[in-house]
Amino acid sequence: MHFDATFWATAALFLFFALIAYLKVPGMMTKALDDRSDKIRNDLEEARRLREEAQQLLAEYQRKRKEAEQEAEGIIASAKREAEALAKDAERKTEDYITRRTALAEQKIAQAEGQALAEVKETAVDLAVEAAQSVIAKKMSGAASADMFKSSLAELKSRMN
Repeated sequence: MHFDATFWATAALFLFFALIAYLKVPGMMTKALDDRSDKIRNDLEEARRLREEAQQLLAEYQRKRKEAEQEAEGIIASAKREAEALAKDAERKTEDYITRRTALAEQKIAQAEGQALAEVKETAVDLAVEAAQSVIAKKMSGAASADMFKSSLAELKSRMN
């Protein structure tokens, strides 16, 4: 009997399948596929868990950001109120300073007016005394004029003080 190549190819194929079955290759392939399926499933579950954690972290950070924005708005509002209070205080102090300086200037002006008035009176008295002295000197003579001058001068000094 003569065997051709088809026979030997078929026999080799059956031997190959028998060897594969004997070595339990289909079970190993099934186990490898099951392991890979389990790994993929675990990866998907972990990815889902990580996604949920990421969403929770995102929500927490958004909440913290909103809180920080509210706190910043509060700080800004507080700073504005404080700045307004400082501006009002500075304005009030400036007005007080101006009022004090104005009062001091008015007081100095009044004092200067008083001094000027006193100097004018003193000059007027001196001129009046000199005029009176010259009039009296022309009209009176001697001891009578000296007595009259002294009494007038005493009277004038008592009125001035």
